[in-house]
This record gives sequence, structure tokens and C-alpha cells, in this order.
Amino acid sequence: MITTLFWDLGDVLLSNGWDRDARRRACERFGLDWEDFQDRHEHVVDDFETGRTDLAQYLETTVFFEPRPFTFAEFKAFMFAQSQEAPAPLALVRHIHAQGRHRLGVINNESLELNRYRIDRFRLRECFPLFFSSCYVHLRKPDVAIYRLALEVTQTPAEEAVLVDDRAINVEAAGRIGMQTIHFRDYNQLLACLAELGVEVAGSLEPTNREPTNP
Repeated sequence: MITTLFWDLGDVLLSNGWDRDARRRACERFGLDWEDFQDRHEHVVDDFETGRTDLAQYLETTVFFEPRPFTFAEFKAFMFAQSQEAPAPLALVRHIHAQGRHRLGVINNESLELNRYRIDRFRLRECFPLFFSSCYVHLRKPDVAIYRLALEVTQTPAEEAVLVDDRAINVEAAGRIGMQTIHFRDYNQLLACLAELGVEVAGSLEPTNREPTNP
């Protein structure tokens, strides 16, 4: 029996917060050299997403290491504005929460300030009491330690837990320690996989013939 559902955020319930596409858009918008920015990002991303480096330090390294014709506040606003919700999957999670049959948690890789913004902006505390975000637990997927921590804190046997994630490497790692997994591709596939695992969302949200669109 499935008792606990752990969800990724980026490309599942929300858009990715600060992925390659978002960073490329930022470079185009602010006239930054993509190769230089990406190289600097790769040098600090582990510390950034595990809470050892804050947003100010990250941007000092990647952007504001020299004078710019735009401000920190302008760049931060653009960065945060890249986040949008995936309406159908997020509505599904809210419905599962309302049913009260399963414990819900988040396991995601994200920097501290952006994670807090997204939790607040999309009212995620309304359906998630547990956030095993990399910036809080100082571990990143696909390190199996982050999954073990989530299971230990929630006192959930691995076989009773499901990870929903869009990246194969993350679901493979969770599967290696016995968790059930759903490699998320689209909303209809998510509904089908949950049904196969015995997670009832009945009477609720129907399959859709179109992909969710951002507002």
C-alpha cells in the first residue's frame, strides 16, 4: 500500500526554476556571454543548490563580478519571473491532499531564495507539510542519501513511498533503494501510473487531451 508521495517541483508541478533554458534567456535579456556564464554557474551550482552559497554570492560570481548596466534587483526579478505553475498536475496534488489518504512531500534540487519564493508564490504549504529541498537538507538528487533521509524522517518503508520526478537519473536512484517511482512525462501518464500503484484520485480529475499550459 502506498502511504507517501514525494514530488519533484521543476517540470512536474511547476516550470523549472533556474535551468539551462532560463539561464540562456537571462543571458539574452541582459547581454551576458553564455559560455562564460555557464562555466561560472557550473563552478558554484552545487554550493548554490545545497545552501552553502546564497543568491547574492551566486550572482556575484556569475554576473556581478564586473560593473553591469542593470541592477541586482532587476536580474533577480527576471530570474524569479521564470517560474510558472503546471495547472493540471498541481490541481491533482491539491486534490490528493484534500482526500487525506496519503502523506505528501517535496524532494527537489533548488537554491534557498528561489525555493522560498516558489513555495510562497504557488502556496505549496497548503498541500505539502514536508520539504526535503536540497537547500535545506544539504543533499542533491540523485544522491540516494536525500531519499533515505526523507524516508527516515517520515518513518516510511521504501516500498510504501513513491517518487514522482521528470529526470530518469533521479527515479533510478530512488528505485535502487526500493522506492516506487514515476518517471513523469505528462499529466495523462501521471494519472495512469498513480492508478497502477493503487493511488486513488477517483471522482476527481480527468485525463486531458492537451498539455497543461502556464497562465
